[in-house]
Amino acid sequence: MWKAGMRWMLLILGSLIGAGYASGQEIWQFFGVESGLAIFLFTVMFSLSAYVVMKISYKVQSTHFLPVLEHLMGPLLAKIYDVLIVFYLFSTTTVMIAGGGVTLQMYKLPFWAGVALLCGVTVCLFFWDINGILSVNTVLIPILVAGLLYALFSFQTTHHHTWTIDLTRQYNWPASITFTSLNILSVVAILSSVGKDMKGLGEAKIASVASGLIFGVISFVYNETLVELAGSLSQYEIPLFAVLEGAPYPLFLCMTAVLCLAIYTTTVAGVFGLSSRLLAFVRLPRWMVVFLLLAAMVPFTSFGFSDLIAFLYPIYGLLNLYLLVCLLLYPILSKWKKYKIILKK
Repeated sequence: MWKAGMRWMLLILGSLIGAGYASGQEIWQFFGVESGLAIFLFTVMFSLSAYVVMKISYKVQSTHFLPVLEHLMGPLLAKIYDVLIVFYLFSTTTVMIAGGGVTLQMYKLPFWAGVALLCGVTVCLFFWDINGILSVNTVLIPILVAGLLYALFSFQTTHHHTWTIDLTRQYNWPASITFTSLNILSVVAILSSVGKDMKGLGEAKIASVASGLIFGVISFVYNETLVELAGSLSQYEIPLFAVLEGAPYPLFLCMTAVLCLAIYTTTVAGVFGLSSRLLAFVRLPRWMVVFLLLAAMVPFTSFGFSDLIAFLYPIYGLLNLYLLVCLLLYPILSKWKKYKIILKK
């Protein structure tokens, strides 16, 4: 149970810690000063929502997200969110690919060559389907998380910054709602595809709590670091490079590699969720579906990376509020339905 729970935890983290998050763009877009309470609330809501998704996915033995959506909000709204999730996965995976091209430019690789390289290794992984994804995540996600935390704590150690949380000045707490709603859509898309592979709800509890805690801790440390650098962030396309300013060149190269890993794992998770949905309509090998999807995404990467983040993410965060409410109310409504059935008997 613990081993399986850890595997799903790594799948969740792989879908979340991508270009927008690891680069700092996503955190700075939603949080900033007076956000300690917001990050705590996000951690709680995210863990609960992830568990509900996994519980429903296991219950209906789903292979893609439509059955989970129908169980959660009914057939009519499920069809609307079905289309929304497809557009979400398509656009956010495009953001990942664009971020990969920008990041690999640090290695003197042309933007389009970086995009082609990222797409190529993504397609290759899907020759092994979900087993390949889980195996790669087992290796890459621990490296990704450790590398990101090392860079952040190295900055804090060098600059001797003291964290202070004033509970009377936590006015940015509503950001926790939009940030959770933004990230929960990818969780619904990914975890809805693994219902048949789960053996029990114990796995869901381990995966949801562990991923929420790890995601919350990284978000808090990252946000505090960016708050300290607020005056200079406008000079950088990627805030992570502001954190690395003045760091030894080997560390800079290592963190650029970590950012590439984050982009890769999230790209893989995005096209996995999207291909799982499309396989309900076409009879093709998954790797072929992934290849066609990436070919359709590449032309849209010509838009600026930071422009895509700033435009798309707040919109998706607002659109997903209803989905988040459904997930948070699901445990209460489920118990109420059982209670009514008992009363009728």
